[in-house]
Amino acid sequence: MEPENKKDQAENPAENLDQYENKFTERKLWHKITRFAQKIGVKAVYAALLMFYAYKRKDTPGWAKKIVIGILGYLISPIDFLPDLTPIIGYTDDLGILSFGLVTIAAFVNEDVRKKARTQLGKWFPSFKEEDLKAVEDKL
Repeated sequence: MEPENKKDQAENPAENLDQYENKFTERKLWHKITRFAQKIGVKAVYAALLMFYAYKRKDTPGWAKKIVIGILGYLISPIDFLPDLTPIIGYTDDLGILSFGLVTIAAFVNEDVRKKARTQLGKWFPSFKEEDLKAVEDKL
């Protein structure tokens, strides 16, 4: 049975990522983050960037790339249990699914991935706090 919304997806993320794969393109990801970075928040953006740069690694296996594509497609998707434009709570479900993805592909997040993610993050959040990033990296 296919999930009807992001709530169903968040409750069972590993089983239903395929439906979001067609939502992911690099262009759509950059557009969404550039447009909504401040609303998404530093933690979720950093998690998305870590996943994206891990996906770009040549030695990341296909199964891990498939998870990343599904999760980033979910982030991009306009279908949302908690509408992303809702102040404060709108990206809560996105952070949850991004956390799941990071834990799943943690072995492929190396120092080069972290460096690229931090560099890009600095363009959207020039004064980000290290403790915000630590909260994300503690999941790895």
